[in-house]
Amino acid sequence: MSAVEQTEGELEREPLPGAEDGGGGSGRDLPEATPPGSRPGKESAVGRFVGKPLINVVLIVVALIWIVPTVGLFFSSLRSSQDNAQSGWWTAFGNISQFSVDNYRALLEADWIVSSLWNSVLIVVPSTLLVVLLGALAGYALAWIKFPGRDWVLIVIVAFMAVPLQVAFIPLARLFGSIGIFGSVFAVILFHLAFGLPLAIFLLRNFFMQIPDEMLEAARIDGASEFRIFFRIALPLAMPSIASLAIFQFLWSWNDMLVAMLFSDSNSQPITVALQSQLRQFSSNIDLLSAGAFLSMIAPLIVFFAFQRYFVNALMAGSQK
Repeated sequence: MSAVEQTEGELEREPLPGAEDGGGGSGRDLPEATPPGSRPGKESAVGRFVGKPLINVVLIVVALIWIVPTVGLFFSSLRSSQDNAQSGWWTAFGNISQFSVDNYRALLEADWIVSSLWNSVLIVVPSTLLVVLLGALAGYALAWIKFPGRDWVLIVIVAFMAVPLQVAFIPLARLFGSIGIFGSVFAVILFHLAFGLPLAIFLLRNFFMQIPDEMLEAARIDGASEFRIFFRIALPLAMPSIASLAIFQFLWSWNDMLVAMLFSDSNSQPITVALQSQLRQFSSNIDLLSAGAFLSMIAPLIVFFAFQRYFVNALMAGSQK
């Protein structure tokens, strides 16, 4: 028998490692697999210390701190000026007969509050719609349409985002005065449009860049124009980002007082300027002013809760694979 045949015979007769215990492994005890949701001991201890109950408690405390002024404003608006002067709003729970809607009734009967609310709608709605529409068109063009100087245009837009509002007050006031629109609703709309577009273009351009190129190329091969691709493909995909932008633009335009105070007059002033003027003239009328302030909060709350689903989707975009 040759040496090769003898070696092969010995290998056939020698049992494989781990064969005696029925396995095909190395015979050593392997560590048990870690469950998918578990972490090492130190991280698990930290996770148990900073768990959901503690996070929920912290969030509830922060929410209460933020909501207490709003609650106090609401209950102050339901009390008379005499009751508000004598005691704080939290004391009214012992005598709920102090609560009434007379302040809101008297407020809505005043001509200045109705006209200022209407002026706010005339300012905010066009400002928001124009910023969203023009920002989406420009953002799509900067993302997917090639033209000379596209990168330089984007750089200029980003540079405009760093320009403070106060720098443009005097130049725009002179410009609006020279063309005869100073002190009108249109002047306030143009100001919000000018300072809202750079951020809108930058944000929506970054979102449109995430759309797969194959999807747009397939639409172009089928003969779709850029406007058709924008309105039928890109715009529906960008609805979460557009809704988030619309919420921020609406809140900024609705709550703005400085721009409206400078570029509007007594006939075109929004609710924020109207309340400020009443505070200057009748600073002791805390009942009517609190009712007007709480009334001005209703529209932003309605808009936020109406678009809350899109807003959350935009925040969660990209967080899951």
